Amino acid sequence: MESSVTPISLDVKTLDIKRLHIDTTTTLILMEDEVDRLVAAWRRERPDLDVEPLEVLSRVSRLARHLDRARRLAFTEHGLESWEFDVLTALRRAGTPYQLSPGQLLTQTLVTSGTMTNRIDRLTKKGLVERLPDPSDRRGVLVRLTDEGKDRADQALAGLLAQERAILGELTRAQRVELAGLLRQLTAPFDNIPG
Repeated sequence: MESSVTPISLDVKTLDIKRLHIDTTTTLILMEDEVDRLVAAWRRERPDLDVEPLEVLSRVSRLARHLDRARRLAFTEHGLESWEFDVLTALRRAGTPYQLSPGQLLTQTLVTSGTMTNRIDRLTKKGLVERLPDPSDRRGVLVRLTDEGKDRADQALAGLLAQERAILGELTRAQRVELAGLLRQLTAPFDNIPG
């Protein structure tokens, strides 16, 4: 069965819609973003180069900036900075009793030992974590979430997920699953480099 589409003329500069659809919500006929304009400019200026990678990776980069803004907004609403969220949620994910050694926190947050010591000090002063002696190592310590730290981590995570759901709101569940798989395929080699 052949479908017919009647061409229409639109002044896109004054059109106040994000997308224009025909028949189904998955048939997209008009949508342009900043990357489309960037790629078109490079194709015009450097037709000798294959700029196709920009179509994917420039969008990933721009999306990362939008996600960073959403993260900061979610954390600010709960009185946290991004690094505080990272440490608190590493402890929260550890499960009861919500504690890890500083070395385990280093592994999960990818910061230096000195940076982690400073972060633990600051979180301790805010009453979000506490230091406890490590029963298996007389010289060692464990970092444990306080009740307030656990509550703040949980609230900030809920806020972050609401922001992230809004960012992904244009995609169907199937599209989100497909996109997650494609991104995993790109990131897995980086995440599995030894050392």
